[in-house]
Amino acid sequence: MNKTITIAAAIGVVLALGFSLGAIPTGLNAQAQTEPTPFPSREKTISSSGQATSFVEPDRLNINFGVEVQKPTAKEALDENSDKMNEVIDAIKSAGINSDEITTSQFSIYPVYESYQEKETGIYKQKLTGYSVSNIIQVKTPKMDLASEIIDAAVGAGVNRVDNVWFSLSDKKQQQVSDDLLAEAIKNAQSKAEKALVPLNYKIIGVKYVSLDGGYYPPPMPYYGAMDAGVAKSATPIFSSDQQVSASATVVFLIGSN
Repeated sequence: MNKTITIAAAIGVVLALGFSLGAIPTGLNAQAQTEPTPFPSREKTISSSGQATSFVEPDRLNINFGVEVQKPTAKEALDENSDKMNEVIDAIKSAGINSDEITTSQFSIYPVYESYQEKETGIYKQKLTGYSVSNIIQVKTPKMDLASEIIDAAVGAGVNRVDNVWFSLSDKKQQQVSDDLLAEAIKNAQSKAEKALVPLNYKIIGVKYVSLDGGYYPPPMPYYGAMDAGVAKSATPIFSSDQQVSASATVVFLIGSN
């Protein structure tokens, strides 16, 4: 009788201990059970991109021109080029350009070769015939009405290369126009989103994210080849063109049902 009670008691202790250990999680199972179950986001959103573009009058004139001289020696070419360039600088200053509106765009000295064929061998060879010096300057000025006067004065003083003439926007005006267009770009994005939500029976209830971007797209620069000093006998006609400025915005809107 005592043996039976003792064995039964022992079995009861073992079972109780087993249930107790089973109720205590261990290792990874314990960590998984203690972490809260994540809920999926209940936010509903729609992403829309908007654009705005404007064409504005330029406020900056840019001209690249200079002198190219070829002589038997590098020193001769450099000396003559320097003399002519000094005359050009004086001439465009007399036309109304300041020193701070003139910068060097490109300067080079390079040998010039001439090809010939040897009578004895028929082999084509090259011989040095001289040196060429090219000095190109850039005039960048807000004095838009001086375009013709600057070119005519420069050519009259010895310029034989007018490489580029173009109009652009100053940094200040470009930034101002671009900033003004951002509001239109955002309204355009909102309008697109609202139209897309109509058949879905949803509406915009807030904004989650906004990305802004502005851009300036100048027209291609015209190119002018080398020219003779005698071509500018009358005022050179130069016409400006409007500059395109754009802004874009990407907006992520919070939406809800109507």
